[in-house]
Amino acid sequence: MAPKNVFTFYLVAIAFASGIFARSFFVFDLATISLIALLGLVVGLVGRGRNGVPAASLLIFLSLALFSFALGALRMEWATWSQTNPNLEAKLEQSITLEGIIASEPLARATTVHLYVETQEGLILAITDPGEDWQYGDRVEVSGQLRKPEPFETDLGRIFNYQGYMLAQGVSYTVVRATVGDLGPYGGFSLMRSIFDLKQAFMHQVERLIPEPAAGLGEGLLLGVKRALGEDLENTFRRTGIIHIVVLSGYNVMIVVTFILYVLGRLFGRRLSAVFGILGIVLFAIMVGLGATVVRASIMATLLLLMGLTGRVYLVLRGLALAGVLMLLWNPYSLAFDVGFQLSFLATLGLILVAPHLLERLQMVPESIGIREFLVATLATQLFVLPLLLYQIGEFSVVSVIVNVLVLPMVPVAMLMTFITGMVGFVSTTLALPLAYLTYLSLSYIIVVAEWFGALPFAAFTVPAFPFWLVPVGYALIAYGLWRVSQEPDPLADWVIEEEREGQVISV
Repeated sequence: MAPKNVFTFYLVAIAFASGIFARSFFVFDLATISLIALLGLVVGLVGRGRNGVPAASLLIFLSLALFSFALGALRMEWATWSQTNPNLEAKLEQSITLEGIIASEPLARATTVHLYVETQEGLILAITDPGEDWQYGDRVEVSGQLRKPEPFETDLGRIFNYQGYMLAQGVSYTVVRATVGDLGPYGGFSLMRSIFDLKQAFMHQVERLIPEPAAGLGEGLLLGVKRALGEDLENTFRRTGIIHIVVLSGYNVMIVVTFILYVLGRLFGRRLSAVFGILGIVLFAIMVGLGATVVRASIMATLLLLMGLTGRVYLVLRGLALAGVLMLLWNPYSLAFDVGFQLSFLATLGLILVAPHLLERLQMVPESIGIREFLVATLATQLFVLPLLLYQIGEFSVVSVIVNVLVLPMVPVAMLMTFITGMVGFVSTTLALPLAYLTYLSLSYIIVVAEWFGALPFAAFTVPAFPFWLVPVGYALIAYGLWRVSQEPDPLADWVIEEEREGQVISV
C-alpha cells in the first residue's frame, strides 16, 4: 500500500473513532451530524476543484476526516436509539416480572450470579443468589426490582461508570435481588450450548484432578475464568501486575492460536489448516466469552491467517487499526466505557511502537528462555497503559516488571499442561494423575512467585484520583519521548509478520 494510502487509512480510522468518542459524551442530533458531513463534502469538492494546488491534498484529507468523524458520531447516535425502553422506563424502581432466555454463559461472583436474559423488552441483567445450576439457553422467569445501573466508587477511590460499562455489554436495565424461576427444560440443539457444556465438563475434569487454587489458576490461564482464584489470590495478582494472565490477554490468546495452528499444520496443508484455524479461533473466542481483549486478538489472528492465504504481508499496526474499527462498528460503546477494550489496545500499541526501540537498547539482557523478550514486552505494555491505568484503577505495581519476567515463561507451559491434563482426564484418571502433578507444579510456581512478591510492603501503592486531562498530557509526554529516542523515520518499515514460525508465539 502506498504511503499516501496508508496515511489515508489511519486518518479515516482515527477520525471515525473520534466521532464515536465525541458523541459518547456530547449530544449531536442528526442535523448537527449531517451538517458536519455536508461540510466535509463541500471541503472535498473545493479540494478536487483545486487539483494541482499544494493546499488541495490538505483539503481532501480534511474532507475525509470530517466525513469519517460524522460517520463515527452517526454510528454512536444510532446505538443510543436502543438505549432506553419506554415500557421499562415507566417501571423503574418497581417490582417487575419478565420472561426470557439466558443469552450468555452465567457469571458466578463471590455472593451473586449474573444472568444476561434476552426478553421481549430487550437484554436485561438479572442479579440473583447462587445455588441453581443455570445454563445458556435456559428459559426463565425473572422477578425483582427494576433499576438502571448507576456509577459507584471503587475501593481505590475511583468513580466507576457502571452504566456506561453495562451499555457496552448491551444492557440498559438490571433486576436486582432477582428471583429466577425455571420455565421448563431446554429444547432443541444449540451450538453455543454445546460449546459451554464442553467447557464446563473440561473445568470439572481440571478441578477433579488438580487442587485449588492451582486449578482455578489453570482455568483462568486457559479459559479466562477468575472466580475460582479466590478474592485474596486475585488481589495478589493485581498487586503484582499479573492479573492480565487470568483475563485472557492477547498473549494467552496467541498461545492458544499458535497451538491450534501447530497441530493443524501437522494434519493438513497450509491452506486447509488456515481455514480450520480461523474456525478454531472463532469457537475459542465464543467459549471464553467474547471479551474485548479476546475479540481484538482473534480478529488480528484471523487477519494474519487470511493474509497468509493470499500471500500478502501483514502489517501489525494496520491490523490493530482495522480490528479497532471493526469492533467499534459492532459496539461503539466499547471505546469510552469498556476499560478492558482501552487497555488491550494501548498495550498492543505499546508492543508495536515501543518494543523495537527497547530491543535495540537492551542487547545486554540475556535471551535465555526469552528473558529479553518478556522484559521488553512488559516494559512496552506497562508504559503505554500507565496513564490510563492510574486514572481508571489507581494502583501502581512496583514489582510488576520483575514478576512478569519470572512468570510469563511458565504461562505457556502451565496452559499446555492444564489442557492436556483436562483432556486426558476424560479418558483415564490413572493416566491423568501424573500429568496433573506436573501441571500443579507449574501452576504453583506462578502462585508462589506472586504471593512472595505480593507480600512485600512496597509491592504496590495507590495513586490519588486526578482529573482526566492529565491522561492525554501523559500520553503526549510518552509521544515526545518516543520522538526523541527514535533515530529512524519509520521504525515499522521492516516489522512485518509473514507467517507463524514453529514454536514461536507472536503477541498481537
